[in-house]
Amino acid sequence: MQRLLLFFLIFLVSCGGASKTGSVRLAFLDAFEDETLAQAKKGFFIALKEEGYTPNKNMDVLYRNAQNDIPILTQCVQYFASQNVDLIATNATASTIAAVQNAPNIPVCMMVSPSPELAGLTDRSGKAPENLFGVYETLEYIDTAIAMIRQIFPDAKRIGTLINQSEPQSVDALARIRKDAAKLGMEIISLPANSGSETQMLTENLLQQNIDVFFALPDNTIFSSFETIFSSCDKANIPIITSEAGLVSRGALAAFGADIYQWGYDAGKEAAKFLKTNKLPEPVKVSKRQKIFNAVQAKKFGFNPGADFTELKP
Repeated sequence: MQRLLLFFLIFLVSCGGASKTGSVRLAFLDAFEDETLAQAKKGFFIALKEEGYTPNKNMDVLYRNAQNDIPILTQCVQYFASQNVDLIATNATASTIAAVQNAPNIPVCMMVSPSPELAGLTDRSGKAPENLFGVYETLEYIDTAIAMIRQIFPDAKRIGTLINQSEPQSVDALARIRKDAAKLGMEIISLPANSGSETQMLTENLLQQNIDVFFALPDNTIFSSFETIFSSCDKANIPIITSEAGLVSRGALAAFGADIYQWGYDAGKEAAKFLKTNKLPEPVKVSKRQKIFNAVQAKKFGFNPGADFTELKP
């Protein structure tokens, strides 16, 4: 009888998910493996620690990475819900959308995501989901990012890009850059890329269309396969301009956009507000945008950045 009872207790523990070591149970969902997203995750947990929340001390963390697979994203969120987590932190747009849609009763703290409106998460009256908070970006940065191309390359005429048409923020961003580029006398050449397996072929296709610059949209397909894009562009001596600081560290020439580490850090501060008060803060816009450049690429393309640019340090 004692052996049977012991077996039953072991069975219960093994089926209970992550062990409970503290009063806070937090889930963190990455949409895919990516150096850029890793910076946001790092900032998020540093901010939480500063606010008194430390993994394995007074906070349990359930972590999942969906590896850029939508069905897996859904399964991850459903698992978190079954574990009665207090909060789901979502890193990148796909994670945010999956969490809001599949766990409507659990607070969701977003980062590296567009505004609820741009993500297609608002209702007919324009109201965001009641369980969603955190830090978002708008399309305001796009204007400066495109103007930066003209600043660095005065003779540029044709700008190439890839877009995942299933991502609302990418579609909106493309419409914005087309408008901005036209004002500056430049043409946008875009091709649809809905998976990382397509990016090499499509990038080569763009390069054959005599583009002067490749613009890396804030797009999850570009994030997850950027090394492939960079390799093709680098061989063809085509510079890459972007709005993501993390892509500059991976080979892009320059960027104007949100500081990804700071984005995650700010989201961590917002998460701490909720955990301390049990009240959801209003979603807030990113606090820090910057112009940065890659010194190796700057030398290759003869770019002499002004005082308004900051060199990206390793």
